[in-house]
Amino acid sequence: MSMYAEERQQAMAQLVAEHGRLSVNVLAEQYDVTTETVRRDLSALERMGLVRRVHGGAVPADSLAVIESGLGERDQAFTAEKERIARAALDLLPPAGSTVLMDAGSTTSRLASMLPRDHRLTIVTHAVPIAARLAGSPQIELHLLPGRVRSTTHAAVGSETVVALGNLRADIVFLGTNGLTVEHGLSTPDHDEAATKRAMVASARRVVVLADASKIGTETPVRFAALDEVDVLVTDDSIHQADHKALTRAGLEVVVA
Repeated sequence: MSMYAEERQQAMAQLVAEHGRLSVNVLAEQYDVTTETVRRDLSALERMGLVRRVHGGAVPADSLAVIESGLGERDQAFTAEKERIARAALDLLPPAGSTVLMDAGSTTSRLASMLPRDHRLTIVTHAVPIAARLAGSPQIELHLLPGRVRSTTHAAVGSETVVALGNLRADIVFLGTNGLTVEHGLSTPDHDEAATKRAMVASARRVVVLADASKIGTETPVRFAALDEVDVLVTDDSIHQADHKALTRAGLEVVVA
């Protein structure tokens, strides 16, 4: 039997409170609705203060979104969307000879694998998987940033990384994020990760964020950039129209892949 939206949302809030964390896919199956409907429901519940959205689902309102997915887990989520986002980001590459800073993440890794072989670039990254992918590419002058490599993201973080970034001036940074909202900006669960991302933003002339639509409307504890520090967001076509309008009104150029 179908439920009214208000009934379904109330049931969802209760289920999230009981289980601690539930994914969008599980909720869609539970209530026999689309994942897009679930995301709208969760956005409404978050505005009412009943749940808190996190990457891929929701947690009770009184829990901070501190659970961080590993790189392998993230790489398996929204794969088609990430492919399209990475391909669209190719159009934003600076001229040959430029310096490009690449953040860790499953979408930025896809972008690295798509870099054209006839376009000479200097790539600076703290991400071990990206460095491994680009090592030996004849058109790439590769620089790997120092620091402690986190097992979760396979990326270098810490004071060494931040200091090295402070001495760098890149033409563009391609950046990932765990959450993005108009109010809270760009955020991530880890303080060291946030410090590294913050330093990346400060060291680049142009800031491009690659984020699938599931990240939009999600807030995690540590903000590393406000929206006015970002030039372009590249996302996928499941972005809600209201979110698109709000982000555009906030001054962000939104590219939908």
